Amino acid sequence: MAHQADAKRALDERGYTGALIHGDNPLKLFEKPVRDRIVESYYWKEQCFGLNAATILDRATELTFIGGTYGVAQKPTPFLCLAFKLLQITPEREIIMFYLEQDEFKYLRALAAFYIRLAWEKDEDVYKTLEPYLEDMRKLKRRTREGWALTHVDEFVDDLLIKTRVCATTLPKINPRLFLEDEDRLEPRESALGEELEEMENEEERSGDSYGEVEDLNNGHVGMSEHSGSEDGEASE
Repeated sequence: MAHQADAKRALDERGYTGALIHGDNPLKLFEKPVRDRIVESYYWKEQCFGLNAATILDRATELTFIGGTYGVAQKPTPFLCLAFKLLQITPEREIIMFYLEQDEFKYLRALAAFYIRLAWEKDEDVYKTLEPYLEDMRKLKRRTREGWALTHVDEFVDDLLIKTRVCATTLPKINPRLFLEDEDRLEPRESALGEELEEMENEEERSGDSYGEVEDLNNGHVGMSEHSGSEDGEASE
């Protein structure tokens, strides 16, 4: 009950003196119905009690799927509960980066990426930090309202960068990448497949040149045949 009361007290504007994110109480990044479901959920009461920036790792490394709410009752997933706990804790940036960089635990990485998209306030920092993980193509299980779905780390990161709502949460507004490039706040992004695409284009060009040479040879051969036929005809006459 004390744990539950702590969460509710953190949402009481009269008594909140903690860190602000986007100029407001971090917990308000989740809509009120979702917040209410989280603090009333079994997972929150039993598994999130007393967690801090270090001990939350034990729970995060146990995650086996991502998601927001599910089922008719729209129960919150453990993933969403832990994201809510991170917003309550508001760890230092270095700690979040430590979570993100752990290759062994892909769901911990997804949780850190979700938190970064929610909590970090500079658009360019969000892009620079998350874009390298567009190369992480490992599979992720996702719990949806209807059941289960399969996604990948890179797809999840891409959703965080381009969508307005992910995991039952409306994401803070972020400027499109091209806008930030025009503002000189980001360098143009080079695709990880850039070299491969360039090589494919070169191969197509070489194939096109070879085809043209063959056509020229064929045309020349036809011309010679016709000319040869004409001479033979004249000789026979």
